[in-house]
Amino acid sequence: MSTETLAVEKREQIGTNAVRKLRREGKVPAILYGHGKSNEPLAVRRDALVRLLDSGVKLVKLQGGAKATALVRDVAWDAFGIEVLHVDFNRVSLKEMVEVEVPVKLRGEAPGVAEGGLLEFVTHSVTLECPAGEIPEELDVNVGDLHLGQAIHAGELALPEHAQLVSNEHDVIVQVSHPTAEEPEEVPAEGTEGEPEVVGGKRKTEEDEES
Repeated sequence: MSTETLAVEKREQIGTNAVRKLRREGKVPAILYGHGKSNEPLAVRRDALVRLLDSGVKLVKLQGGAKATALVRDVAWDAFGIEVLHVDFNRVSLKEMVEVEVPVKLRGEAPGVAEGGLLEFVTHSVTLECPAGEIPEELDVNVGDLHLGQAIHAGELALPEHAQLVSNEHDVIVQVSHPTAEEPEEVPAEGTEGEPEVVGGKRKTEEDEES
């Protein structure tokens, strides 16, 4: 996985008012932690952080107010998922084993679709354990041999060297399922439409009532 350089600055003031001021300046509060060192409050420009997150890069080299190789860990968004509110950076070494979530990318065309099936992309990412310097950007899944009624599970994914699957190996990644047949709507027999259900006995006829 590629590594991006991200400029950060030290955050001298903390608290609600300081954070609001920071956001008005187009910056996002951040924290750097890990490796037994003290937590470092930081700030990063919002536009630079958004570009980083959009790229999918997880490993960054922080420069400026702090110098460290770190993983992008927790990202807090607003209620609409539009604005980044906070980000956590975790110090790591390149050979350190870390757990990361890696997206899955489908490749090819499943013959099961031409056979009348529905292609269902069930699991879009999996969790791996691998060296921090060897995090894959994505995992490719070839569906070119996927026929009707078949599925590919997490345990069947081709993983990079030194990577291990943390997610459940039985999780379905993609499958070609049989389309659900719609049951035909029942048409009431002539003369019975609108009649109430008879519970506990037969319906009285006019002859019964007269007798």
